[in-house]
Amino acid sequence: MDAFDFDTQAVRAGTARSQFNEHSEALYLTSSFVFESAAQAAARFAGEEPGNVYARFSNPTVTAMQQRLAALEGAQACVATASGMSAILSLVMATMQAGDHIVASRGLFGATQQLFGNILAKFGIDTSFVPATELAAYRAAVRPRTRLIFIETPSNPLTEIVDIAAVADVAHAAGALLAVDNCFCTPALQRPLALGADVVVHSATKYLDGQGRVLGGAVAGRADVMDEVFKFLRTAGPCISPFNAWVILKGLETLRIRMDAQSAAALELARWLEVQPGVRRVHYPGLSSHPQHELAMRQQKSGGAILSFELEGGRERAWRVVDATRMISITANLGDTKTTITHPASTTHGRISAEAREASGISEGLLRVAVGLESIEDLKADLARGLAA
Repeated sequence: MDAFDFDTQAVRAGTARSQFNEHSEALYLTSSFVFESAAQAAARFAGEEPGNVYARFSNPTVTAMQQRLAALEGAQACVATASGMSAILSLVMATMQAGDHIVASRGLFGATQQLFGNILAKFGIDTSFVPATELAAYRAAVRPRTRLIFIETPSNPLTEIVDIAAVADVAHAAGALLAVDNCFCTPALQRPLALGADVVVHSATKYLDGQGRVLGGAVAGRADVMDEVFKFLRTAGPCISPFNAWVILKGLETLRIRMDAQSAAALELARWLEVQPGVRRVHYPGLSSHPQHELAMRQQKSGGAILSFELEGGRERAWRVVDATRMISITANLGDTKTTITHPASTTHGRISAEAREASGISEGLLRVAVGLESIEDLKADLARGLAA
C-alpha cells in the first residue's frame, strides 16, 4: 500500500480477509494452527513454507497489526511485543552480546534507564548516558564496542528534542544502530526512519491504542534487524496477545485524528500555563520558548500532546495541584483520550537515584500532563483549582 497516504494506510494496511470475507479485521483467538499433513507441518516449522504455526510467534491478527504499523512508520518490517519495555529488551537482546556498549540519551523513561543502567549491566552490556541535546556528547561516548545509540525524542517528561539525523550520522560512523523511542509522537507526527534512524520502538499501550485499554509494544525498522528481533521473540516469547494486537490495530485507524486534536489542545494549555502565577517554566516543544523549538518544528508535524511544567514550592506544591484536580486522571500512563497528570519524581522516575533525577532535570516541583480529548476549558479549570490552592 505504498502508493496510499498515511490516513488510508492507517485504516487499510495489513488487511487480509479470511474465507468469510469479513469487513472488520478478524480476531484469531487460537494457540496453534492445524496442518494438512506431516510434510506441511515440517515445512512450516522449517520456514520453507509461509503460514501460521504457533501463536507465540505467528498469528494473522498480530501480522495485520505489524504490517499496518510498518506501513505508517515507513519500515521494512515490524515485530509486535507484549509491552513497550519488552520491545526495547527484545531489540537489545537480538542485536547485542556481553561486552557490547550502548550510548543512551539521559532523558529516558525511568524503566528504560533501569533496564539499561542496572539489568543489562548484569549481563555485561554497558551503557553510557549522555545529555540528550548535546551532539558532541554522543560522539565522545562512542567506544569500539558501541553497537547501539538509543534516544527518546521528545524525552519523558521534559520534552527535550534530539536531532535524529545528526545522531544517526554519529551512530553510522561508529558502525552502530540508531534506535528512536517514538512513543510521544507516533508516526502521525514524526517518522524517525525517514530521518536516518535504523529502528523505531513503541509502547503501543500509549497513543497507538489511544484509549488506555491494553498493553503492547513494537519494534520497526530494517528487515535484517527485524529478522533478528523476530528470532529472539520466537524463542524467548515476549509476544503480544492476538486480542491486544486487534485492539491496537483498530486504534491505529484514528491515530492521526487523535494526535492532531490532542496536540492542538496541548499547545493551548501550554500557552495558558506559561502565564499562570507560581508556574516557573513550561516544557512543550510547540512553544517558542522551548530551547529546541525550531528543531522540533523541523522533525515533528506539531508539538505533540504531552507537556510538563515546574512549580514554585517543590513537591508539596506539586502534590497540592495534583490532589486538587477533580476531572484529570491521576495516573502515570499517557496517550489516552482521557487527560492524565503525574508527579514524575515520585512515580515514573521514582526508582532511579536522586542523582540521576537531578542529572535528567526532573525536579520535585515538576508535573507532567498528557492532554486528552476533553474540553480545553474544563482542563484549564481543573488545573486552575490546584494552582490556586
